Amino acid sequence: MRSFIAPLANRRTAISVLLLFHILAIVCWCVPLDSPLLAACRGVIRPYMAWSGLFQAWDTFAPNPKSINAYVVATVITRDGAIHTWDFPRMEQLSLTERYYKERYRKFAENLQDDRNAALWIDVARHLVRLHANLPHPPEIVMLIRHWSAIPPPANGHYRSEPPRAQIFFEYKVKPEDLK
Repeated sequence: MRSFIAPLANRRTAISVLLLFHILAIVCWCVPLDSPLLAACRGVIRPYMAWSGLFQAWDTFAPNPKSINAYVVATVITRDGAIHTWDFPRMEQLSLTERYYKERYRKFAENLQDDRNAALWIDVARHLVRLHANLPHPPEIVMLIRHWSAIPPPANGHYRSEPPRAQIFFEYKVKPEDLK
């Protein structure tokens, strides 16, 4: 009996420590204050928050709310010239239930198009190659395309949207080892 209780106590302690760390990390990350102590804590927990998909930016609200509606689309061109479009999930096109489960993809696509995260682009392209590897003709080129349009403030009580613009921000030539 004694040998059973010790591992159980160790598990409970480990779970309690993990929960305490998790709660403190979320509080530290989400408090909308900028102090040297919080900045240092955020630097320490940044890898955990990014890995878990729990990072949060306050730019939706203030002081400078987003003024651009942006999304990413991938185009896969196969050896025979066929073009296949792959859309990253977009919240406005999903049901309420799907939004709940796919919110992390919105965050991912939002961060993907940031030039500071260019190191991710090749891995995303290779992933798309693997998704399309079973086509009759193998993928040859993958392009990541950002689409955006400005969100102007309403004028005279009416909102007038602008047509989206597009830019290829990464092009990847498929290598034979990517198809394995």
